[in-house]
Amino acid sequence: MGHNHGSSSASTSHRWRLAVSFGLVAVFFVVELSVGLLSGSLALISDAGHMAADVVALGAALVATKIATRTDRSGRRTYGSYRAEVFASGFTVLLMLGVSVYVVLEGISRIGEPVDVANGPLLIVGAIGLVINLVCLVLLRGGADESLNVKGAYLEVVADAAGSVGVLVAGGLIALTGEGYWDTAIALAIGVFVAVRAVMLGREVLAVLGQHVPAHMDLNTVISDLEAVDGVADVHDFHAWTLTSGMNVATAHLVLAPSADGQAVLLQSRTVLRQRHDVQHATLQVESNPSRECQESTW
Repeated sequence: MGHNHGSSSASTSHRWRLAVSFGLVAVFFVVELSVGLLSGSLALISDAGHMAADVVALGAALVATKIATRTDRSGRRTYGSYRAEVFASGFTVLLMLGVSVYVVLEGISRIGEPVDVANGPLLIVGAIGLVINLVCLVLLRGGADESLNVKGAYLEVVADAAGSVGVLVAGGLIALTGEGYWDTAIALAIGVFVAVRAVMLGREVLAVLGQHVPAHMDLNTVISDLEAVDGVADVHDFHAWTLTSGMNVATAHLVLAPSADGQAVLLQSRTVLRQRHDVQHATLQVESNPSRECQESTW
């Protein structure tokens, strides 16, 4: 049976910020998609698709904070259910790529064809979207410094604001020139922008699922800091990975110097990992000499 050390995501205390932002973005998504379909604006439809991805992202963040606080009654999840956020993020990547491909293909199919776009709804919906994004930015900014989960949602909304600005730009250009192709051009730009963000997020998801060393961590520096702990003669079999956003884990074997206090070494080593390298949970083993299994291990 796994033992829970009481770890919890920092985003839990800011769940209300995520909930309010989710509600605002979800309502606006329905409005923007409806107006986009009725007005024939590909820019609105593409931004609505972008907004849909963010609805899923905010929803995933909300669900993840809820699931992460549940007690595992099965005895099979020794790390809890923190990875739910990562899997939800992977689904978001697929959704964003699907939206991007649709928008780009639709935009290409419109090239050379006359485009008739109702400019009034384009400007009105774009302005409303920008206001909602600004409200969400103010809400999420309050927790972005404390939680990577909330920070991720905050950056999603920043990108949404950029999409709303794009819609307003398309409406302004159509009003000035009378040419509907500006709607298609802005939609293509938004589609490419969404694809780039999806690829970047996808790389982060794969890095977590592949149990890569956390991006900010320098492995050589971590090992050097552990070797500098009083009583540590050597460090080997060191592994570090990210369990979920803002929750890093590490394991290591510490070879004790002669007459070293093993308990003191453990306490100081965990403090070094937590304070200097943002490792929330470390499983450390102390030994007088490297074991034969460690010497023969290839990984």
